[in-house]
Amino acid sequence: MKKQSSGDGENQIIWLILVGFGELQHLGFLPFTLFLAIYVVIVGGNALIMPAVASSQTLHTPMYFFLCHFSLLEIGYTSNIVPRLLHSFLEGKEAISLVSCLVQFYMFASLAAAECLLLSTTSYDRYLAICHPLHYPVLMNTWLCGCLATGAWLCGFSFSAFTLALAAPLPLCPGIREIDHYFCDFAPVVGLFCGNGQVMWGAGVCISGFLTLAPFLLIVASYTLILRAVLQILSGYGRQKAFSTCSSHLRVVGVFYGTLIVVYVAPTDHMAPLIQKAVSVLYTVLTPMVNPIFYSLKSEEVKWALHRLWRQLMSGCTPLRQTGQLLTSF
Repeated sequence: MKKQSSGDGENQIIWLILVGFGELQHLGFLPFTLFLAIYVVIVGGNALIMPAVASSQTLHTPMYFFLCHFSLLEIGYTSNIVPRLLHSFLEGKEAISLVSCLVQFYMFASLAAAECLLLSTTSYDRYLAICHPLHYPVLMNTWLCGCLATGAWLCGFSFSAFTLALAAPLPLCPGIREIDHYFCDFAPVVGLFCGNGQVMWGAGVCISGFLTLAPFLLIVASYTLILRAVLQILSGYGRQKAFSTCSSHLRVVGVFYGTLIVVYVAPTDHMAPLIQKAVSVLYTVLTPMVNPIFYSLKSEEVKWALHRLWRQLMSGCTPLRQTGQLLTSF
C-alpha cells in the first residue's frame, strides 16, 4: 500500500494494487478481446430490452416493468467491474485508490443485493399472475410495482452502506498491499483493515446472507405455490402456457443462485488464485451476459418488439425517449 501526498502535504491518497489476471499476460490481446466482446453483448443486450419494451404497448406489464429495472441494474453491475478489468488486461497490475476500491465494492454489493430482491419481486409477480389471475390487475397495480422496484434499489444500497460504514473507525493495516483479484470484493476489502475487523466481517456476512437467503426462500415459496396451481390445471396446453410465463425467470434464478453458491458457498480455499478468479467471472460477467438472452431469445413477444424497434429506428422514429417513463410506470 503506498501513499501519495497531495499539494497541501496534509491529505494523502492511499493506493492499492489490483493483481487482476496477470497470469494471462502471455496470451496478449486475446483475453481483452474476449471480455470486450462479452461486455458489448451485456450492455447492448440489456440496453435494447428497455426501449423495446417501451415501444411495445403489449409489453407494458408488471413482468416487463421489472425486467427493465433488471436490465438497468445489469448494465450498472458490469460497468462497475469490467472496464477496469479490461484495462488490467492491457496494463497488467493496476493501481487503485482506497476510495475507488471502496466505491467499487459498495456499488457491487448494492447492485447484487438489489438483483436478489428484484428476482424475488418478479417471482411474486408470477405467483399473483398464475394463482390469482382474476385479481392480478388489481393486486399488482402501478403503485405497488413502483414501490417494489424502488424498495429493491433502496434496500440494496442502504444495507451495503451500513456494512461499509463499519469500516470507518477501523485502522488500515500497514505495509504494501496487493489484492489478488480483479475487483474489490468483500473478502479483500475486509482484509485491508486491522483492529476489530471481525465486526465488519460478521455484519457483512449476516446482511448478505439475509439479502440472498430471504429472497431465495420467497422465490421457492412462490414457485411451490405456482407448481401446485399449475398441476391442478386439467388441460396440457394450459399447463404449458402457465409454465412458459415462468421459464425465463426460472432460468435466470437458476444461473444467478447457481453461480452465487459456487463463488461464495462452495469451499474455494484449496483452489489456485487463478481458478478462484475464473469462478468469480461466472458470477460477475457471464451471468449478466446470458440474462438478456434468456429474456429475449426465449420470448416471442420481446423478439417481435425488438424487430419492431429496429423498423422504427430505420424509419427515423425515436422510441428511446419512452424508456425513462417506463422505469417509473407502465
